[in-house]
Amino acid sequence: MKQTLILLVLPFLLIGCGPSPEQQATLTATARTATAAMWTETFTPTNTATATPTLTPTFTRTPTLTDTPTITPTFTITPTATYDFPDVVVSVAMAHCRYGPSTAYLHAADLYQGDLGTVRGRSPYNGWLQVRFDKLSYFCWVAPSVVQVTSGDVSLIYVVRGPGVNMPGPSALYGPPTNVRASRQGDQVTITWDPVWMTEDDDRGYFIEMFVCQDGAYIWWTVGEGTLNNQYVTSYTVRDEPGCAYPSYGQIYTVEKHGYTTPATIPWPAANP
Repeated sequence: MKQTLILLVLPFLLIGCGPSPEQQATLTATARTATAAMWTETFTPTNTATATPTLTPTFTRTPTLTDTPTITPTFTITPTATYDFPDVVVSVAMAHCRYGPSTAYLHAADLYQGDLGTVRGRSPYNGWLQVRFDKLSYFCWVAPSVVQVTSGDVSLIYVVRGPGVNMPGPSALYGPPTNVRASRQGDQVTITWDPVWMTEDDDRGYFIEMFVCQDGAYIWWTVGEGTLNNQYVTSYTVRDEPGCAYPSYGQIYTVEKHGYTTPATIPWPAANP
């Protein structure tokens, strides 16, 4: 009886003293399990490196420039024919070369048989030739009767037209005639002017060039050396008729040894129909 009481009392003592270590461990584990069931899982992100693609350069071949030669054109020169002016030779013992295509113009040079030159122009009025003679540095005019053409075709030469063809001047010393007048008596036109004073050494008189109508032809007419030889000859009469397609007219110059003045216009009287 005594033993039984001891055994009954022992469990109560154990209970009164608290759980044993084994029980304590079991309780703790159970509590932890219950608590863990209540946890909300929080994810802590782990940085995972994302690979950034590394660009691998692709080499594009750049063509190597090859210099293209610059072609410099080579021009083929087409030769231009050089015109061969007709050649002439003086065919008379002595002749005059003048500053215009008639004997009324001033003397320019003396010519002698055998003098050579080339024809550079021709007059449309009377066939006179403008020639550059080898011995001269200027052009002058000769009658076709005093030269012989030795080569070339004179008819192809440039036509030089007047009035005032190849005349030296104008004079710096003297002026043209003044108070120039013209009057008509039938077919005769008389031209008058006031004298121009010149020194005796300079005085070569006057020169008139005109276009007049004679026998139905429109004629280039000149008068000067040999007729209007000095300053005191102050009139000239010329025949001028009606019947031409163009009006007659004229100009007058004072002439001194160095050349001609500027011209004065002649107030030409109309021809009676």
